[in-house]
Amino acid sequence: MMKKSKSKPMTQILERLCKFEYIDVVIFPEEVILEEPVEKWPLCDCLISFHSKGFPLDKAVEYAELRNPLLINDLNMQYFIQDRREVYRILQEEGIDLPRYAVLNRDPDNPEDCNLVEGEDHVEVNGEVFPKPFVEKPVCAEDHNVYIYYPTSAGGGSQRLFRKIGSRSSVYSPESSVRKTGSYIYEEFMPTDGTDVKVYTVGPDYAHAEARKSPALDGKVERDSEGKEIRYPVMLTAMEKLVARKVCLAFKQTVCGFDLLRANGHSYVCDVNGFSFVKNSMKYYDDCAKVLGNMVMRELAPQLHIPWSIPMEAEDIPIVPTTSGTMMELRCVIAIIRHGDRTPKQKMKMEVRHPLFFELFKKYGGYKTGKIKLKKPKQLQEVLDIARLLLIELGQHNDCEIEEKKSKLEQLKTVLEMVLDHRPPEMRDGPSLLLVLKWGGELTPAGRVQAEELGRAFRCMYPGGQGDYAGFPGCGLLRLHSTYRHDLKIYASDEGRVQMTAAAFAKGLLALEGELTPILVQMVKSANMNGLLDSDSLTDCQQKVKARLHDIMQKDQDFTQEDYQKLAPTGGSSLINSMKVIENPVKTCDKVYALIQSLTSQIRKRLEDPKSSDLQLYHSETLELMLQRWSKLERDFRMKNGRYDISKIPDIYDCIKYDSQHNASLSLEDTLELFRLSRALADIVIPQEYGISKAEKLDIAQAYCVPLMRKIQLDLQRTHEDEAVNKLHPLYSRGVMSPGRHVRTRLYFTSESHVHSLLSMFRYGGLLDEEKDQQWRQAMDYLSAVTELNYMTQIVIMLYEDNNKEPSSEERFHVELHFSPGVKGCEDEENVPLGFGFRPASSENEDKKPNQGSLEDLSQDQTDKALPVSELLNLQRKSPMIRSHKAGSMEVPTCRVTGTDEAVSVSLSLSPPVWVVGFEGCSMVPSIYPLETLHNLLSLKQVEEFLSKVCENSCEAQAKTMKGGSATYHMTRFMVVLSSCGKFAELTALFPQFSPCLVR
Repeated sequence: MMKKSKSKPMTQILERLCKFEYIDVVIFPEEVILEEPVEKWPLCDCLISFHSKGFPLDKAVEYAELRNPLLINDLNMQYFIQDRREVYRILQEEGIDLPRYAVLNRDPDNPEDCNLVEGEDHVEVNGEVFPKPFVEKPVCAEDHNVYIYYPTSAGGGSQRLFRKIGSRSSVYSPESSVRKTGSYIYEEFMPTDGTDVKVYTVGPDYAHAEARKSPALDGKVERDSEGKEIRYPVMLTAMEKLVARKVCLAFKQTVCGFDLLRANGHSYVCDVNGFSFVKNSMKYYDDCAKVLGNMVMRELAPQLHIPWSIPMEAEDIPIVPTTSGTMMELRCVIAIIRHGDRTPKQKMKMEVRHPLFFELFKKYGGYKTGKIKLKKPKQLQEVLDIARLLLIELGQHNDCEIEEKKSKLEQLKTVLEMVLDHRPPEMRDGPSLLLVLKWGGELTPAGRVQAEELGRAFRCMYPGGQGDYAGFPGCGLLRLHSTYRHDLKIYASDEGRVQMTAAAFAKGLLALEGELTPILVQMVKSANMNGLLDSDSLTDCQQKVKARLHDIMQKDQDFTQEDYQKLAPTGGSSLINSMKVIENPVKTCDKVYALIQSLTSQIRKRLEDPKSSDLQLYHSETLELMLQRWSKLERDFRMKNGRYDISKIPDIYDCIKYDSQHNASLSLEDTLELFRLSRALADIVIPQEYGISKAEKLDIAQAYCVPLMRKIQLDLQRTHEDEAVNKLHPLYSRGVMSPGRHVRTRLYFTSESHVHSLLSMFRYGGLLDEEKDQQWRQAMDYLSAVTELNYMTQIVIMLYEDNNKEPSSEERFHVELHFSPGVKGCEDEENVPLGFGFRPASSENEDKKPNQGSLEDLSQDQTDKALPVSELLNLQRKSPMIRSHKAGSMEVPTCRVTGTDEAVSVSLSLSPPVWVVGFEGCSMVPSIYPLETLHNLLSLKQVEEFLSKVCENSCEAQAKTMKGGSATYHMTRFMVVLSSCGKFAELTALFPQFSPCLVR
C-alpha cells in the first residue's frame, strides 16, 4: 500500500507541490490508516486518496464524509473502477468508443448455468457471437489474467497476459478453450499492429500519452539500460483529447490512467485504471505538480482567504520539426515478397455420388455458391467419417451401390493434413460432385528461418541508429519503430504458408520473440479482399496460353527456329538456354519419366530394407509418404494415351527440388540429373504459363495484380501524416536525432503468381524505354537471365524526399526499384546472373561527392547509415546466428499449427541450423540473394503516371470484356456490389440491355 505513495513518481510530484507557498504535504502513515479510526486521522483541506491492494476504501469514504476535504479523485467512483462491467457501462453511457463486448456472469455455486456456447473458432455469449481472435477479461479489474484466443487458421492457442514479472508480461499457451469458472467480459480483438497507448490525465484539460509494445505481441517487456520499461510519449489526436476529457470527468478522477487501442483508423478505450502516474518523465512531474497545485489553490484560496491568482503561461504548441539538409529522406518502403520454402503441394480429384457427400455439400451452402471449402478440423472430420463409413460398407458388401473408388477413398482417409474444395462438374449419368483433396504446401522450418533472416536483413535498408542501438547493423529500423515513427502495415494472402512467412519476417524485422501465432494475429492483415493478394481462377487468356504451351511441348522433335519464335518471342536468355538444354521436349519428358520410375523403385527397395524402417525424413515425412508422393507423379505425368501432362512439370520440379535440398542424405541415384532436366522444363513452363508474348504477359498480369498496383499507387502518394499514426511528441524527443522522421512501410506477402505478374507489369508495361535508358536496358537483360522466382523473391520500391527542393519540383521525390530472385538454388554460383549491386551510384552522379542517390547521403553521421543488404547477408554467412541442433532431439522444441490453408494439423520443429550441412531429419537452409537495383533514378511522377496508365488500361479491358461473351459473368459481379449499396437504378440505367435479367 505504501509502495505507491512512496514511489519515485509520487515523491517527485509531492516535492514539487511543496514548492507552492501555501501548500504543505502530509502522508498518512500506513498503521494509522489501517488501525486508527478515521476520527484520529490527520486533518487536511485537500485529500489525494486512491485504492490499491489492501487499502480500506470504506474508511477513506467515511473520512471524506466526516471532514469534507477537496477530493482530487472521487472515492465512491473508485468502487466502480474495480469492476470492469461498471467501467464499460460508464464508458458506453458517455458515448466513448470501446470494443464490441458481452458480459458473462456466472454464479460461483453453479458455474455451468450460464449463457455461453463455445465453438471451435468462436464463442457465443448471451446470443452475441465473437469469432476468434477475441479477448477474455475477468470482471474484477484487479485480476490481470487477460487471455486472447486465436483462431485455428492462425495456429490456435491463446496468449495469457499477466502483471509484469521480470521481463515477461504474457506467455503463449496451446490451450484454446475458454475458462469455465468465473465471470468474464468477452470482447472483439482489435488489431493495433503491436502497439498500446497509455493515456494519463491530470484534470480534464491535460493528457500525457505514451506508446509501448503490446504485452500480447510476444510477452517480452522492452527495457532500457536501467531496466525500466521503454515507453515513448506520443501525440494524441483532437478526438483522443476529447476522449481523455470525457474519461476524466465521467469517473471523477483528476489523476487518471486509461488504455487506448488504435485500430482501423479509430481509437477505443479498453481499460480505465484510475489513479496512475507516468514513470521517468521530469516534464510530466513538472506539469502534474503545476496543474494539481493550481487546481488546489484555485479551489481553496477563496475559502481560506489566501491572496492568490492563477499564473498565465503560454500553451506548448506541439510542432514536429521537419528534416533539413541536403540528404534524401527515406519516406516509404514497399515490398512484395513470395512465401518461404514449403512442402510439395499435392492434390487428388475424385467424382463422388453418394448421398452423404450431397448432404455435406448442402449443409455448408454449396448450392448457393457452387462450391464449398472445408478447412476446419470439425468439417474435415465429417469428410473423414463419410470415407470411413463407405470403406466399411465396401468391405462388408461387395455388391453395394457405392460407386466411389476404393483406392481414392483409402487415400482420402489417410491424408491427415488436407483442404477440400467441392465443385459441381458437368452432369454425367446422374448428379455427382467433384471432390478435390489438397494437402502439403505448408511452410517448412527452413522457410521460417529464411523469412526471419530476411526480416533481419531488411532492417538494414533503413538509415539511423544511435543511443542504445549504436554500432549494431540494421538498428535504424528498430530505432524508428521503438520511437513510434514507423508506420508499418503487413499484408498477406489467405494461404497459411504466406501468412506464416509474413509472421516470421515480422519477427526478424522487429526483433520479436516467442511463437508466430500472436505475431500473425496482431501484425499481419489478411488481404484476400478485392483480389489484392489472392486469385480465384485462371483467366481465359491464361487457359489459352496453357493449351498452346501444351501443344508446343508435345512435339517429338528438336526445337526448330520457328519453335524458338513461338515459345520465346520476348527473347529471354534463361528461356532460350533452357530450350537448348531440352532440345527435344518429348524425349526429355521420356528421360524424366524413366528417372521418376527409377526413383520410385529405389524408394521401394529402401522400404524393404529393415534398416530403413524407422528412417525419418525432413519435416517428419516417412519413406511411405515420399513414395506416395512420387508414385502419384509417376501415374499422372504420362497419360493413358502415352502423351505427357505438361501441367505436372512444375510439380515434378517442386518435388525433386525439395528432396535435393532436404532429403539429400538418402543418396538416391540420378537425382541430380532429374533435377537438371525437370528444372529446364520448369524454366519454360512456369514463366510461360503467365503469358508467352508481351501482350499475353500483360493481359494475364493485369488480371492478377491490378488491385495490388492500385494499392501501391496509394502507398506512394504524397499525403500528410495520418493522425491515426503514432507520432513522437517533440517535447520528449531528446536523444532522438530526427523526431520528425516518419517512414511508411508496406509489406505484401503473396504467392508466385502475383510476383510473376507484377514483374511482368514493370518489364512490359512501359515504365521506361529500354532503347533510351541504359540502366533500364541493363536491368532487363539481368531479369531475362534470371531462371526462377524462387521462395522469398522480393520486389522493393523505395521513396525518398529531398526537402531542399521545391514541393512542386519533380526532383523533390525520388523512387528506386530493387529486386531479388529469392533463395539460392542448387546451381553453380558461377552460372548465376549478376546484377549491378544494391543502390549503385548512377552514371550521371558518380563524379559528384556526395552522391544523393547513395547510402552515404541518408544521414549526417556515421552511425545513421544503412548497411547494404548484401553486406549483411555476407556477414551472416560468416557468422551464423542460429546454432546447429539435431532435429527431433530434446533440444529442439516444437510448436503445433492447426487449421492452416494447406494443412489442417501440422507439427513443426523450430528452425534448423542456418548455412550448416544437413543430416538426418534436418537440412541445409540456403541463403537468399541480396537485392539488386533495377533503377535508382526514377521520379515519383514517372512511377505514378505508369501506375495510373496500367490501372486505366485494365479498366478499359474489363469494359471491353463486358461487351463480349463474358458479359453475364461480369454483370453478376457488378450487380452484387451495386445493388447491395442501393444503386440498382443506376445499374439498370448504365446497362439497359441486361435489365431483364437483373433482380434486386
